Amino acid sequence: MKIEQRSFAPASGWKIRSGGLAGLAPQLVLAFGGRHLLANSASLDEVRRAYPGAHLVAASTSGEITGTEVTEDGLTVTAIAFEKTKVVTAATTVKSAADSFTAGRELAERLRGPELAHVFVISDGALVNGTELARGFNEHLPAGVALTGGLAGDGARFEKTLVGLDETPQSGRVVAVGFYGTHLKTGIGSAGGWSPFGPERVVSKSAGNVLHELDGQSALSLYKTYLGDQAAALPGSALRFPLCITPQGAGGQPVVRTILSIDDKAESMTFAGDIPAGARVRFMRASYEDLIDGAAAAAGQTGTGAAPELVICVSCVGRRIVLGQRTEEETEIVRETLGAGPAVTGFYSYGELAPSGGTGACQLHNQTMTITTLRED
Repeated sequence: MKIEQRSFAPASGWKIRSGGLAGLAPQLVLAFGGRHLLANSASLDEVRRAYPGAHLVAASTSGEITGTEVTEDGLTVTAIAFEKTKVVTAATTVKSAADSFTAGRELAERLRGPELAHVFVISDGALVNGTELARGFNEHLPAGVALTGGLAGDGARFEKTLVGLDETPQSGRVVAVGFYGTHLKTGIGSAGGWSPFGPERVVSKSAGNVLHELDGQSALSLYKTYLGDQAAALPGSALRFPLCITPQGAGGQPVVRTILSIDDKAESMTFAGDIPAGARVRFMRASYEDLIDGAAAAAGQTGTGAAPELVICVSCVGRRIVLGQRTEEETEIVRETLGAGPAVTGFYSYGELAPSGGTGACQLHNQTMTITTLRED
């Protein structure tokens, strides 16, 4: 596997960041950047000229990751030439969240084939229900094929997101990349670093991603009680106090959920993922150090016995907002944990897709660092 990285900044133009393709033609190019930059085709036209035979997967972000550096409203490009791995891409469009499960099912069925080893998906982050998208993939991918990826971002604006495959990125697009062959070795990690506090409660009334009651009481009133003085700053202060959700059933894996909005009149809270009735819930909090330790834990889970060649990080916009000027400490700890050798790319997202703890079915996460590593043997 050969990898070349370059980046574009409106003020300074293009520059080669690392690596080289050694004369090989890349099959895949990942381009992560600011929404307004991607909406202008000029920057991606330059990428297509540089790598004319590659599939170009592009997504808007809430921050771009290259190595340990985190930028905003620029463009980071990673061109990958696989020597022993086949790459197949597929894309579909959703018009509303109700189409999300169908989109996952359709893409999984289109990618099914001999020696499918891994699927990486990048989805619209504004229209898609990530929980249902993951379920559609999980129920239709072959057994043993893992799914990772994330939902595109739009800075802290939360207006609309763009995703594209060999095209000008658009709203509502979902792109999946299938990797095939026995020579590809992947590693997966996901961790948040958040610590639960207070008693465990049960979701007694909810509808999709809207939570109404916990233990028969107003969920919003309970949440405000725990936040104390910080309740006045809702929903912004909720980024520091997400919820841990554990679905019903022996196999239910806990996930972190971020609050997007509150409705004082209805006494409800809207989350960035589904909150199923009967799930167990605890409030969570974290220090800066806890979040950075979470990124280290995610990197540590990816170990496959050999150093990776490519690391793809998908972390949450909420983590970036909470960490502020210390954001790059989580990319630095990933580099420290995995070593200086691999190329590192990725983005800050509106939702992360990965199995919990690196195993099991893919889930939608919030406020989580997720990592996918690739190498060819």
